Amino acid sequence: MNYVAKLIENIYRTKGDLSYLGEGVSQIEHAWQCGQLAKKNSASSELQLAAWLHDIGHLLSKEVDTPTLKGHDDRHERIGSQFLKNLFPEAVFVPIALHVEAKRYLISTDAGYLEKLSPDSVRSLTLQGGPLSIEECQNFLSKPFAMDAIALRRWDDQAKDSECSLLSKEEVLSEFNDLMVSCS
Repeated sequence: MNYVAKLIENIYRTKGDLSYLGEGVSQIEHAWQCGQLAKKNSASSELQLAAWLHDIGHLLSKEVDTPTLKGHDDRHERIGSQFLKNLFPEAVFVPIALHVEAKRYLISTDAGYLEKLSPDSVRSLTLQGGPLSIEECQNFLSKPFAMDAIALRRWDDQAKDSECSLLSKEEVLSEFNDLMVSCS
């Protein structure tokens, strides 16, 4: 296993069992579910990897509880994408950097989107800047990987199923490592 795969595996081994209040899934369950949705939708291996890693910024944060309950945006999309920037191609880290802005875009353009969000995603929306203006929506869409970020965001919202049967942690990490190899 290469250094990058080992580094990320250790992050998930150490903090992957953390969960957010009210979400009903752990970080590793959420990552796996999001990755499975990307795979099911025939996403590129890079976008599948982005789906797995989109919330790694939460695991790199010093926060131990749900930051939104304290009125704090932990900026996990920036922390995660900066961490991954020197490890992976843009097709992996840019959709991660944009997935919060994609939520703000979807709030502005999809009338039924807000009702699909979890309570924590609704709380964080205000802290993250709320809906985008028309001009901000146009600017967002002009960014490279914006459409990938939108797809990632939709999988992110769906990947919180507490009833979803999960492989063992070892099987999940093995599947993740296989994906990492295919993206190298």
